[in-house]
Amino acid sequence: MKQKILEGAETLFMRYGVRSVSMDDVAREVSVSKKTIYQHFNHKDDLVTEAARNYLTGEMKEVSEITEQAADALEELFLLSRCIRQNISRVNPSLLYDLQKYHPEAWEVFKDYKDNFIMGKVMSNLIRGKKENLYRAEINEKILSIMRVEQVQLIFDERAFPKSDFDFVDVQVQIFDHFIHGLLSDNGRKYYKEYQKKHIENQLK
Repeated sequence: MKQKILEGAETLFMRYGVRSVSMDDVAREVSVSKKTIYQHFNHKDDLVTEAARNYLTGEMKEVSEITEQAADALEELFLLSRCIRQNISRVNPSLLYDLQKYHPEAWEVFKDYKDNFIMGKVMSNLIRGKKENLYRAEINEKILSIMRVEQVQLIFDERAFPKSDFDFVDVQVQIFDHFIHGLLSDNGRKYYKEYQKKHIENQLK
């Protein structure tokens, strides 16, 4: 039952943000009483924190599988970006703002995921890409890892990209395209064009 409640809460938080979702909304989503929810979670903040931890655990598993399956650093980065893009398309832009302002414990869970797990994956990818002669040898992987992770969070900042003016997914695509072209060696550019072509062909099937 606890997992069912978590998954229902995640669905609502992703769709509407956290602040606008009440415990009554969660109860309706999973077809249980509010009393049942409080048997598993002391208060909304507790539910939000556990939902964040549960969701990000699934994200870590998905990212790790991509890392293991990718043939090279460029394919890994391409697949990771596609994964992020698909996930971002389901997220209400206010979600991270809500966590940061109203749910500090859940925000710390996200920050740990971003600053340690994701940062580590990006840095490993950049090191791998340099070794495989896909990325430019002179790039500083530490600086660019920080930049990339902060770019992903910037996408959610409505002060920078208000949803009335920008398409959420298009912003992510444009920023990723800019980032990756700054990484690529001459050899990497050839591979990148092949991956782009392959991705477009897969979409048309």
